[in-house]
Amino acid sequence: MTCSRTRKAAPRLALVLTAASVMVAANLYGAVTAHADESPSAPPGTEASPSAPVKVDPNDPDLKLPEGATLASPKVLDIKSVVEDQSGDERREDTNTDVTFALQAEVLFPKDSAKLSGAAKSRIATIADEIKNQKATKVRVFGFTDNLGSSAHGDVLSRQRANAVQDVLDQQLNDPNITFEVRGYGEQYPIADNSTEAGRKKNRRVEVTFPRSESGN
Repeated sequence: MTCSRTRKAAPRLALVLTAASVMVAANLYGAVTAHADESPSAPPGTEASPSAPVKVDPNDPDLKLPEGATLASPKVLDIKSVVEDQSGDERREDTNTDVTFALQAEVLFPKDSAKLSGAAKSRIATIADEIKNQKATKVRVFGFTDNLGSSAHGDVLSRQRANAVQDVLDQQLNDPNITFEVRGYGEQYPIADNSTEAGRKKNRRVEVTFPRSESGN
């Protein structure tokens, strides 16, 4: 296995964005679990809804509350905190259930390569420390590219890069109880506009996701 990188996150984490996602339908809320290689799972946050939203007629008398009835208090099911360094090279997302680190490919690998740099390995070591802190036993390592070049090449390169990051994580963690799910998604699941170089740079990335523990900080 081979891929990804991490440098000790010192004063780089400066830009903080916080978003709260309130899910009205409880049946849409569920944790994502790791899968075997034969059944690829989608990256966190990209899973399709089980069904299309039901069209509601606001004038339907059956929707009106009986006299004296009150609505239950609103409930926030998930809160996402996003912290990105000023250069945009590294991003951390925290939800109630998961932690995700996204590292841009340029800070991990030379162009069109899956060979990690020394600086990349120190970044990955920082992620390994957080995995230990959260006492996670399942780790997902997903690679992504922009849409330049062939789709087949992007699929192979993104998987090789994910493998490289997973290999360093495995060495750093040295824990046989941890299982990894490693995927190369190529140009699928872009997070920015591929029509600009700034957007393509964001899409060339490796993401490491693992569950939060109740005791983890």
